[in-house]
Amino acid sequence: MPTIKDRVVQMAVLVVLDPIFEADLQPEQYAYRKERSALDAIAQVQALLDSGHREVVDADLSGYFDSIPHGPLLKTVSRRISDGQVLALVKSWLEAPVEETDHRGQKHRTSGNKDAHRGTPQGGVLSPLLANLYMRRFVLGWKVLGHEQRLEAHIVNYADDFVVCCRRAADEAMAVMRAMMSKLGLTVNEAKTRQCRVPDDEFNFLGYTFGRNYSLRTGRSYIGPRPTAKKVRAIMAEISERTSRRWVWLDAEEIVGRLNRMLHGWAAYFSQGRVSGAYRQVQAHACWRLRQWLGKKHHVQGSRRARYSDRYLREELGLVWLSALRFPRRLWAGA
Repeated sequence: MPTIKDRVVQMAVLVVLDPIFEADLQPEQYAYRKERSALDAIAQVQALLDSGHREVVDADLSGYFDSIPHGPLLKTVSRRISDGQVLALVKSWLEAPVEETDHRGQKHRTSGNKDAHRGTPQGGVLSPLLANLYMRRFVLGWKVLGHEQRLEAHIVNYADDFVVCCRRAADEAMAVMRAMMSKLGLTVNEAKTRQCRVPDDEFNFLGYTFGRNYSLRTGRSYIGPRPTAKKVRAIMAEISERTSRRWVWLDAEEIVGRLNRMLHGWAAYFSQGRVSGAYRQVQAHACWRLRQWLGKKHHVQGSRRARYSDRYLREELGLVWLSALRFPRRLWAGA
């Protein structure tokens, strides 16, 4: 993490540079930009799938933020910024050493980024903009070199995550993507990069699984997103931690308030596509864990469900009910 002084100066520089480079960033890039979000990227992927772009390159880069080459990145910045002092500041942030304190209280400094001439500090205020600028080279190059039109292949990018949705020839799109990344000095994670064809296959992007779903009303299948199993397990694990025995000294209102903020924030993001199954699973776990916590706090014997019914948890304690929440829909839910 940069020092406080560096963070203040970086913010001042970002206020000036962000509007300048915003005009250069491509519409396929959704991260760290005003009036754009990960959910907009999810909606764009769904729109491409709906329009027949169902051969997908699910790509993954190895340590993107740590591997951005300084030379090409600074060259990209200098095309818009001619002020030598600003360029020197950006370079100094990229090469800033890292100071750590070990268990004995001794401080150690390392200068990995400066020695390797690669990497942006992920905790830096300016790093998201710099990461977007370098990824722009790939996104823009894809279109300028004609790959988008020739392969009917469209990129959707969020930070270091991206997919390429193709009408055909996903294998060729993957080969071209690998070659371009190599020229950019970036490394494709071969173990996690693959191509698939929806709906026979599924792929994950930004916490959602895209694939075949079934309508609750009609039973018909459709292509759409749903929260990944990993994200469902993660929120359930967090609920378990927040309702563990070590919190029995808190008031019920405090525990429920903490759960509500967590559940509402999770559901606000996972509000697109087929969410009912994930909501039921998370809701049931939250109710069960809250009953366990109440039983431990009040030393309840016997059936805790009989004493703390769903109605009691919802109406008396005010626990959030996920199925009752309403969020803007960016895409068709299919159910």
